[in-house]
Amino acid sequence: MTAQEYVPEQGGLEQLRLAARACRGCDLYRDATQTVFGEGPGDARILVVGEQPGDIEDRRGAPFVGPAGKVLDRAFDAAGLDRGRMYVTNAVKHFKHRPAAPGKRRIHQTPDRTEIVACRPWLVAEFARIRPAQVVVLGATAAKAMLGPAFRVTKEHGRRLAVPAEFAAADDAVLVATIHPSAVLRADDRDAAFDGLVEDLRVLTAAAA
Repeated sequence: MTAQEYVPEQGGLEQLRLAARACRGCDLYRDATQTVFGEGPGDARILVVGEQPGDIEDRRGAPFVGPAGKVLDRAFDAAGLDRGRMYVTNAVKHFKHRPAAPGKRRIHQTPDRTEIVACRPWLVAEFARIRPAQVVVLGATAAKAMLGPAFRVTKEHGRRLAVPAEFAAADDAVLVATIHPSAVLRADDRDAAFDGLVEDLRVLTAAAA
């Protein structure tokens, strides 16, 4: 079971976004408030792939608008990148979480391989509409969704990599994997983790120079 049957063959990003609301490609939709699809201009040169929506994203219906999103915005600014000109999405479009008491923030659970594979058709379709020149992959789940289960962000972060053929991109497109901004919030040394994130993102700035 995957999302493929729900992905329209024709139309642009708005058609994808509308179709994704009805996706039942895996069971995550059952406990999520809504589908959280990607956002950004259709002619974006940079496509950013995160893991999955968080608690706040699930409630608001937009990617990276919670605490991790604020860290990411600061990192983009520090790296000389403009989020307003990027397309930002997640490898998994529904929020996977543990139950929480009323009024408490729900804690995310990492999507498993079946859920990542089930949602991949949406990500492939987003790439096909945008064909980015640069790609940022944030964290292990996103990296495994695009680069396979053996990929390790801890070993490969900050390197200029090729975009896998499954994902349509511009000729000579550059992919950079780095930590998820939520890892900065969990780090013992947040300043060092943040600086590492910015350093990885600056690879894109250098590639565009």
